[in-house]
Amino acid sequence: MKNLFKLMISLTVIAFIASCGNGNNVEAKKTKLEKLKAQRIELSDKIKSLEDEIAHSGDTSKSTEKRKDVMVTKIEPSLFSHSIDVQGRVEGDENISIATKMAGTITKVNVVAGSVVKTGEIMAEIENDAMRSQLADLQSSYSLVKDIYNRQKALWDQKVGTEIQYLQAKNNKESMEQKIEQVKRTLDMYYVKAPFNGTVDEVTIKLGQTVSPGIPAIRVVNLNKLKVRADLAEAYASKIETGNTVNLVFPDINKTAISKVAYIAKVINTLTRSFNVDVALPSNEFYRPNMVAQVSIVDYTNDKAIVAPVNAVQNIDDRNFVFVAVEENGNKVARKREVTVGDTYNSLAEIVKGLQTGDLLITTGYNNLNDGQLIKF
Repeated sequence: MKNLFKLMISLTVIAFIASCGNGNNVEAKKTKLEKLKAQRIELSDKIKSLEDEIAHSGDTSKSTEKRKDVMVTKIEPSLFSHSIDVQGRVEGDENISIATKMAGTITKVNVVAGSVVKTGEIMAEIENDAMRSQLADLQSSYSLVKDIYNRQKALWDQKVGTEIQYLQAKNNKESMEQKIEQVKRTLDMYYVKAPFNGTVDEVTIKLGQTVSPGIPAIRVVNLNKLKVRADLAEAYASKIETGNTVNLVFPDINKTAISKVAYIAKVINTLTRSFNVDVALPSNEFYRPNMVAQVSIVDYTNDKAIVAPVNAVQNIDDRNFVFVAVEENGNKVARKREVTVGDTYNSLAEIVKGLQTGDLLITTGYNNLNDGQLIKF
């Protein structure tokens, strides 16, 4: 029994010693692992340093795969223009619907849609027999009154007869002339006449129709005197001048035109805070009043501008910069260049400072590019 007890004690001691030995071994391994990790970091730094030294020395055999693919554009002076883009509409100063002036029955319609008319041409007539009969009676009576006046005047010139007889004859003549003129003006209102040279666009009256004063009768349009009118925000009032070039696009008929600003309104609309601009419209059979037009008014032009794509200009902390490609120690390197941007239009930015003729602007691959990074193109 004593021997068995001694054996058990011996085994316990051996197990305890063994467990203590395993604990020391784990701690030693952890210590060794930490040392190796530190050595690995140190080696990585040394490798990176050597690679940079090799690359800058001109030996690119090991660094080609590290270069980033980019595309560059050589900077050359070019035309840059800025425009104010708004929507306009075609209007005609000579686009009128002529209304009837007197009541009555339409007795004549002399035109149809598409008829070409001249100023003063009678396009339609309202029944006016009574007025013409009245005019004929007045003109007949006027012949007698005029003849009496001429006789009295001849006698008075010879100092024959009395002055009152002469003045009465003169008054009768002038009174009759006024009545005739009044009837003629009234009779003229029974006719629907063309106010200017143009084309009949619409006839809304019919033969035999009874009309009242103010009823729309015939629309006449002069397509040779059309314009485009656009409304511009008040902020542009100081940027637009008469004579500015205007590019016009008519999307519905797929037509374009180039014109000039003809007139700028002097008053700002208090409700919309805008003002009108009229653009002369070249004569064209396809243009129609109320047609939609896209209006681009050129307010700035530079024939020798340095431009860059808007997307190539990056902004950090309100500072604009681009990347350019340069040669350094035989390597192509990307360099950050701070720039000053002027106007932007149609995805282009005018660079007023920071770039010059001959610079190689990186236009593709600039994202995530770092200053001094090796590139290829």
